[in-house]
Amino acid sequence: MDTTQLLKGALDLAILAVISVEDQYGYEIAKRLRDSGFTEIGDASVYGTLRRLEGSGSLKSYFMESEDGPNRKYYSITKPGQIELANAEKTWTDFSKTMASLLSESTLENKKGATK
Repeated sequence: MDTTQLLKGALDLAILAVISVEDQYGYEIAKRLRDSGFTEIGDASVYGTLRRLEGSGSLKSYFMESEDGPNRKYYSITKPGQIELANAEKTWTDFSKTMASLLSESTLENKKGATK
């Protein structure tokens, strides 16, 4: 199954979850997502989502000096972002429980059919 569409739907939740742990800059966020298993995630998707989440008030940004080059734009989660994260987490948990239940039923039915 191609996970691209699943990731698009879950990218807001993933980014909010990463930033809720600590403030981070864009490249660091993208790297954290890739290290977590989202290997197909593109920088454009991450930065576009960051801009959108900042525009909606879920994130705020600030610049910090960097020893390695230009200033870095860090993102932090806002109170509305924390509420959005909590709601999205509940939605994701409910959805994944429902899918797990359906897949479990399917597996049981397939095993029954194989033994007939």
